Amino acid sequence: MIRLDLSNEPAWLDLGHGVRLHLHPLTTALMVASRNDPSVASLNEDATDEESALVFAKALARNATLDWDGVGDSDGKTIRITPEGISALLDVWPLFEAFQTKYVAKGLVLDQEKNVLSPLPNGSSAGATDTARAASPARPAGKPAKTAHKS
Repeated sequence: MIRLDLSNEPAWLDLGHGVRLHLHPLTTALMVASRNDPSVASLNEDATDEESALVFAKALARNATLDWDGVGDSDGKTIRITPEGISALLDVWPLFEAFQTKYVAKGLVLDQEKNVLSPLPNGSSAGATDTARAASPARPAGKPAKTAHKS
């Protein structure tokens, strides 16, 4: 079953460390706009997955963020939100991770929910077989692995 959140109201997202972002809901239109962002479109074909993920996350954050709270300059004075500021904010690893986990991952919930059901036992959607074999009375487990040498 797909669970739809029909709310189209912006909401605050706590990224930790006293930082919050006021964000539009994550929609297909927002994802498409971010995918077509000039920074994403100008990525080299040889860009790594990590580079692509960071550039896309920054584009998404710039498109989705309406306001922020808990962001200041080096003197601790609150600063107004800017596209450059949003990009700089996501250069802080824990904040990037929180944004990815708490906001972007919601767009992937549909993929996760469809995987709740087990695959059919035969046909093109048959599940993969286990690669590890469980120990049984007929086949006892092997010897324990040796401890690694310290260098």
